[in-house]
Amino acid sequence: MTDTARTARAGVPERPTLDGLEETWARRWQEEGTYAFDRSKERSDVYAIDTPPPTVSGELHMGHVFSYTHTDLVARFQRMRGRAVFYPMGWDDNGLPTERRVQNVHGVRCDPALPYDPDWRAPQTPVDEAARRDPTPISRRNFIELCERLTIADEQVFEALWRRLGLSVDWSLTYTTIGRAARATAQRAFLRNLARGEAYQAEAPTLWDVGFATAVAQAELEDRERPGAYHRLRFAGPGGHEILIDTTRPELLPACVALVCHPDDERYADLVGGTARTPVFGVEVPVRAHPLADPAKGTGIAMVCTFGDLTDVTWWRELRLDTRVVIGRDGRLLPDAPAGVPARPYAALAGQTVNGARRTLVGMLADAGDLVGEPRPITHPVKFYERGDRPLEIVSTRQWYLRNGGRDAELRDELLARGGQLRWVPEHMRHRYEHWVGGLTGDWLVSRQRFFGVPVPVWYRLDDAGEPDHTHPLTPDESALPVDPSSDAPPGFEESQRGRPGGFVGDPDVLDTWATSSLTPQIVGGWETDPDLFARVFPMDLRPQGQEIIRTWLFSTVVRSHLEHGVLPWRDAVLSGWILDPDRKKMSKSKGNVVTPMALLEQHGADAVRYWAANGKPGMDLAFDPAQIKVGRRLATKLLNASKFALGLGAADALRAPATEPLDRAMLAELSGVVAAATSALEAYDHTAALQVAEGFFWRFCDDYIELVKERAYGSGPGADSARAALATALSVQLRLFAPVLPYVTEEVWSWWRYGSVHRATWPTTYEVDRAIEGTGQPELLRLAADALGQVRRAKSERKLSMKAEVPLAEALGPSALLEQLTVIADDVRAAGRIAKLDLLPDRTSELVIACAF
Repeated sequence: MTDTARTARAGVPERPTLDGLEETWARRWQEEGTYAFDRSKERSDVYAIDTPPPTVSGELHMGHVFSYTHTDLVARFQRMRGRAVFYPMGWDDNGLPTERRVQNVHGVRCDPALPYDPDWRAPQTPVDEAARRDPTPISRRNFIELCERLTIADEQVFEALWRRLGLSVDWSLTYTTIGRAARATAQRAFLRNLARGEAYQAEAPTLWDVGFATAVAQAELEDRERPGAYHRLRFAGPGGHEILIDTTRPELLPACVALVCHPDDERYADLVGGTARTPVFGVEVPVRAHPLADPAKGTGIAMVCTFGDLTDVTWWRELRLDTRVVIGRDGRLLPDAPAGVPARPYAALAGQTVNGARRTLVGMLADAGDLVGEPRPITHPVKFYERGDRPLEIVSTRQWYLRNGGRDAELRDELLARGGQLRWVPEHMRHRYEHWVGGLTGDWLVSRQRFFGVPVPVWYRLDDAGEPDHTHPLTPDESALPVDPSSDAPPGFEESQRGRPGGFVGDPDVLDTWATSSLTPQIVGGWETDPDLFARVFPMDLRPQGQEIIRTWLFSTVVRSHLEHGVLPWRDAVLSGWILDPDRKKMSKSKGNVVTPMALLEQHGADAVRYWAANGKPGMDLAFDPAQIKVGRRLATKLLNASKFALGLGAADALRAPATEPLDRAMLAELSGVVAAATSALEAYDHTAALQVAEGFFWRFCDDYIELVKERAYGSGPGADSARAALATALSVQLRLFAPVLPYVTEEVWSWWRYGSVHRATWPTTYEVDRAIEGTGQPELLRLAADALGQVRRAKSERKLSMKAEVPLAEALGPSALLEQLTVIADDVRAAGRIAKLDLLPDRTSELVIACAF
């Protein structure tokens, strides 16, 4: 018997309250292992969840509460269905967000050239704005230590909030994406990708964030509308003819390598195959044709620069053009002119920012008479890194890539087929996946030029001149993982050979954070380190996540599992909607309209906040509405008080007795339908429908049934026994129906009269409810009785009488069939309405009408 099963019944308190339940039960659940995963169960009895690890570089907000509550509803339901629920929690603590937070909080920046200082201490926080503008340089190791300390503190705050919210996580399964297990898993997967030819290194045009000084993957891009201007430039064509080019980036003129038009554009057909000369620089460039050129855009002919945008990259690659790079990794124009470009005019641009170079070159064009007209202002989409604040540039760098179907039609088709095998909730989210996979134009760039992350686990030999051999990387044995090439030596070398001719150098880059997060099933499942556990949880059952990261987290996890295991990583994917502010705008930190949850949890209680979250369906947006949270508080309070009342009538001692009276059987018959509907909804991940059907019945149960039977239940004899039996069954069933949504109040009430935890109790079934009915039940009888009682109450209210006032005579008019049904439950209606005499009078009316005489 478990500790939970031995928990004694507490008895009904004199004054039950919701206050303090979170502290009491969160502690008890932890002490008693209520949510501990039972790893002795076979895979068929396990329900495994690939829980999203939240980024710990800021604050949790109501959007997190919304989606993580949905996952917890699933976990609690499946646990009550008898499954051993594998429900871990992770913290995504590596990557750019953590580095930026450390930089902002402590006013520091990483300089890998500096030596480690064991005596260095971080400045007191918060630092002033001057320290942020001029951050203190520290060594990479000092910087990483600072990142680790800050993330640990953030994670403690996050865990406290999740525990307060009541997430039924097994906290012994917690992991971090920068932890030792995660680093080893990510490096192992990368090395196996490398061995199979799925990971490769290439020098290529790369999307580059100047602010973060790192490469960016296609999946991390977003378009933002920004002001710009079209500049019309005059190129010199053959025979002295002018060619007019419209461009928003005149500063890239020295990087121009061709002019391109559409093959069917007759205006420029005679130019194709010839050359033109650039203004200011006088460089001769070819004129070529390509179907991506848009005849309706600008003048219909464009300059190809290396590199202005992704279309330039396509033209450069497919037309096999020259390369003239002018923008460096710092976002400034390079100090030297590219090959073939005159140094003298270029010198005026060298070292300038992009905006500065643009102003200078526009002036040079105007002076030369090659700027036609005035710049024409426009607003156009500009590509940004999703976390960055400066437009991306394209620079040529050596990076690591992972094949993902962007350049392999066969692999792309396989990944599309995987998406077809996955169960999507809601179903239409499947199209986002298919659209993304079908539109990929390149492989997954997985290396980053940062510091706090999982190191790329390779080294390079240095030749006699000290140049690295990138074509034959040195790799560690898997048993040595995790490794850090910046401090560990490769097999067969000594540390003293680092950086010396004939020695080695470590790869300086780290893996993209998604390259680690894409392996969360493997990390938490113990891939290659705990084969027994992995066999019990993988492939997993559920991936719950946000819809905005289908192209990143969901897709990348499918890629890694497909390449390594040849299967989907999970069976079902449930996508959450967004939280909207009262103006129906998406809540986001950038808009400054987010609401943090701790104050709401303290004010209203976790059950009330969870109730609000449960009212949002998967994939559907939900407006943040404090009034809805108050409704949840009212529901929890009513559940507390109604339970106290029912148990005060002696329901606890009548749990397994049958319900014999017609009204009691009618109520339980309706409850049986509620159980069926709620169960079906939860099986379909529709927790909102399950809550609605349970809540609707509960209020009818309180407002109608309890009022109708309480006089009988106070008495003695078979009728009273039946009422108490029905109350006991209904209370037991409803506590379990509400348990996933309202874990605290249901656990509190359960402890008054039942042993163990409600969250380890079995989910209610229609068989269980039907078994408590002697004979059969007619749900319509409860609705009829409620209608009759409601009319009597209205009559009293209209006369401003107390609900306890006696009704000397009431006449029930209606069709004979309806009156026959009313006869069966007439005693309960008379008692509840305090009716001295109730006459049943057949009438031609189609509905029941109660006329009261006072």
